[in-house]
Amino acid sequence: MNTIYIRTLKRAEHTVFCVADGQKTYYDPQFNKSVPYSSGQQVKRSMIDALSNALNEVPSPTTFLFDVNKKGEMKEGEVFATCDPSYADQLFGGWMKASKGGKDRTIKRRSPLSISSMRGLHPLLAGIDKENVSFDRSDRPNNKVIVRDEKNNILDEEQITALLEGKDRSLSRKWIPDNKRAVGLFVQDMAIDLRRLFCVLLNKLEPEITAETEAKLREVGWEEIQTVFGTCLVTPKAVREKLIPALAHAIINWTITSNQSRTFSLMETLAVSVSDNANKIAGSIRAKLKEEEDNKAEPIIEEEMTGVESFVTLSAGGYIRTKKESADALDKAEQSLIDKMLAFDYENQLN
Repeated sequence: MNTIYIRTLKRAEHTVFCVADGQKTYYDPQFNKSVPYSSGQQVKRSMIDALSNALNEVPSPTTFLFDVNKKGEMKEGEVFATCDPSYADQLFGGWMKASKGGKDRTIKRRSPLSISSMRGLHPLLAGIDKENVSFDRSDRPNNKVIVRDEKNNILDEEQITALLEGKDRSLSRKWIPDNKRAVGLFVQDMAIDLRRLFCVLLNKLEPEITAETEAKLREVGWEEIQTVFGTCLVTPKAVREKLIPALAHAIINWTITSNQSRTFSLMETLAVSVSDNANKIAGSIRAKLKEEEDNKAEPIIEEEMTGVESFVTLSAGGYIRTKKESADALDKAEQSLIDKMLAFDYENQLN
């Protein structure tokens, strides 16, 4: 087994997990619906945050470059990752560094984790609702109100009073209409390429690391091996044994916390499926149209599917017909990933 596939089913309740015009959506042409989603980049960021928390480590630093012209105007330049696999978030998250002007070689590492967006399990099982909200501070006597005219001059209290004459208008209350909120069942997929998970390619034509980083890694015990991708440096076993439990924990327990405090949702995990077969993982957690009702679908979890391990939480029983839900389902899913990643022979991949 070279690849581990994971499908995660979550439930969201009246929340926001990717802001753009209230909540990001995509249009499903078959069912003529707007479906909310969270981008794969946001899921990856959430998982990397969970990884750093599990390891109790500060993520790798990022370098921001700015250019100043002759007028003293500052413009944004490149953004560089650390490009050092000694950091867990870099090893698993990948990197790219392309210098301005093309004088230095571009170095890049594609993440060994392929991460999908979190989208509706089915267009009929996820959607958006809207609410009108207000930002009201009219009960506070110490508010500061500033009103400016067309020349950006600030009006005094008498001018503001005259302006409001005959108008029913509050200056300490704002009305915010049509706020989108996501609700329903959402699925997210991930694939772990075990061949590249702990390996950094030593390809002089398409370099992943600099010569300085390579020397540093060799000094701390990274070993040169041969893989189907060519000559690589592999992470020491002791380091792998530390990182694997943290990675498994992050994959199972990542969460997207809403940046809208009044729309927080637990986004609890209902089920997780693990397999080495991409086609089977797609069928393990799915939806099926109801024959007796139009525009209705029901979620399905295949609890006994050959080649797939399914882990169903207690929360799932409230939304899906299940038989094997358990309180320790996620703990078992996490241990399954740990066992699979520890069992892979990273040093002898061609044998």
